[in-house]
Amino acid sequence: MSGPVLKFCADVVFALAGAEMPMTLDGVPVAHDSAIKARAGQSLAVGAIKGAGQRAYLAVAGGFDAPVVLGSRATFGLGRFGGNATGTLRAGHVLRLARASLSGVKPASEPADLTREWSVRVLYGPHGAPDFFLDEDIGTLFSTDYEVHFNSARTGVRLIGPAPKWAREDGGEAGLHPSNLHDNAYAIGAIDFTGDMPIILGPDGPSLGGFVCPAVIARDEQWKMGQFKPGDRIRFHPVAREGMWHQHPRYPLCPAGHLPSRGRLQRRTTIARQLALRILRLRVGKPAPPSNLPLRGDGRQTRGGTAWRALAGSPILATIDSGPVPVAYRRQGDDNLLVEYGPMQLDIALRLRVHLLMEAVKAAKLPGLIDLTPGIRSLQIHYDSLTLSRSHLLGLLAEIEQSLPPVSEVKVPSRTVYLPLSWNDPDAELAMRKYQELVRPNAPWCPSNIEFIRRINGLADEQAVKNTIFDASYLVLGLGDVYLGAPVATPVDPRHRLVTTKYNPARTWTPENAVGIGGAYMCIYGMEGPGGYQLFGRTIQVWNTWRQTPVFGKDKPWLLDFFDQLRFFPVSHDELTEARAAFPHGGYPIRIEEGEFSYAAYEKMLSENASSIGAFKARQQSAFEAERQRWKAGTRPRQLHLRRGRRQRTGG
Repeated sequence: MSGPVLKFCADVVFALAGAEMPMTLDGVPVAHDSAIKARAGQSLAVGAIKGAGQRAYLAVAGGFDAPVVLGSRATFGLGRFGGNATGTLRAGHVLRLARASLSGVKPASEPADLTREWSVRVLYGPHGAPDFFLDEDIGTLFSTDYEVHFNSARTGVRLIGPAPKWAREDGGEAGLHPSNLHDNAYAIGAIDFTGDMPIILGPDGPSLGGFVCPAVIARDEQWKMGQFKPGDRIRFHPVAREGMWHQHPRYPLCPAGHLPSRGRLQRRTTIARQLALRILRLRVGKPAPPSNLPLRGDGRQTRGGTAWRALAGSPILATIDSGPVPVAYRRQGDDNLLVEYGPMQLDIALRLRVHLLMEAVKAAKLPGLIDLTPGIRSLQIHYDSLTLSRSHLLGLLAEIEQSLPPVSEVKVPSRTVYLPLSWNDPDAELAMRKYQELVRPNAPWCPSNIEFIRRINGLADEQAVKNTIFDASYLVLGLGDVYLGAPVATPVDPRHRLVTTKYNPARTWTPENAVGIGGAYMCIYGMEGPGGYQLFGRTIQVWNTWRQTPVFGKDKPWLLDFFDQLRFFPVSHDELTEARAAFPHGGYPIRIEEGEFSYAAYEKMLSENASSIGAFKARQQSAFEAERQRWKAGTRPRQLHLRRGRRQRTGG
């Protein structure tokens, strides 16, 4: 594919870097990786890539001028916003020049060498052996040449390579496949195992997801992601960072496992605690004694004697075992830390503790803090490691941890939002059919995701699936699971928690606002794109980029908030089509009830219904185990499915 033809409307200096793409200025060839002067009225024609590399980058002196959308001038092509106008460039668009000051500009270094055989440095973690992978799986990760799959993009680079053998049989409530986990935030450059296929998550990848990531590409190596071309070979090499980048002169590292002295942090955490309590209307419980909160390097994770382990270290940097809830601090690349609470299970109490931690860290106003992203039982802290060292961040978090109150009396705002749902919508069915025809014809969830949901949960028929979903009240635990404000939510009542596995490998296409279940979680897809949840219908938009309406306010294009509760009501496909056309313009009002979520009331409900909840879970676990045994045996049950509007019975 050839590059663009650009006409300059003003005098400017430009350069093209990255992959080699021949250029002509008014028909005269000009050099790559060089500063070129262009006059107003001249035209630049860019040809097709020659040789290695996948992308080239056009730079102009002073930069391009673009509006700030959600704090960034970047373009999000799939979301169709940001950058110059409505996402990606089209013929006739005008790029305006910023003419920013050029003071302090450094001379260009030598161009990076592009190749078809890449060596890429990575940091081990956040997930690794022995809890998710076998030692030999991680050894394979660091000794294999992976091939870049043709179906790769800015969202993620799919890789062809050996499947892990895995350290566990499944992900429990997170899903049937051992790659499944309770959703946590992703780092850019993470190697994400979506089932058995590794995918390098790019700058347009999801911010939240439910798959394990054994390594993250090092910060100074991430430019390579933009140059991986289908057919290229990639070898990952683990590197350690302690004593290297994080040895910043203003924040020297302390010995492993030792808390740094932080006199001023005590005052900060006290203020943070007071603000968090004021926001959440909590009563303070007795904090755990400080002496019970030592940080220790997890030596158990570093034994084994393999060469990769000696170099990579442990994915777990430190733990706190003696507080009210166990805490693990996981390495997540150079500039992210994943704080993880409790055992690997769905527990709303853990999500509320994550919320308390997030509010306390916000109030502490840490220098270098970039972003906070909560997951189901974790909090990702994105920070500038050249401003805030990892050891000092760990010390602050340990002090905050001992000041957090218990969740037993937490009450948080919780709206109930009622959304229309087209059951087994034709567009959701189309996504299932495309997957069966183009990706994995013999997948156990083909041809009908709803039948798969019925079978794996031990329900009598598809009507029972439908009744359960429409009876449920889904508590929003995370946002951005599959882009653009997409909620990851679970039913408040455990008897409504249908459990499935996620697609392996993932779908390449999902319609906007399709609704599905993955693990014990429901998600509404914020936009068209890939996905792995088992689909059962479609609803209205949860994101509105360009318009303000009664439910999409200024600077808040997402519909839902943390701890909202979602209720679905049935509509036909035609009714949903009309609703989708009107809703972004404010022409389809939805019912929203203000309220709160009380953990004490929730605990009381669990206690009063413990017997029936236990019976439901036992039946569900039995069906779950039966499905797993069918997978191992390689058999498929007889099942019902819909094709072209007719109900048919297919053989196994």
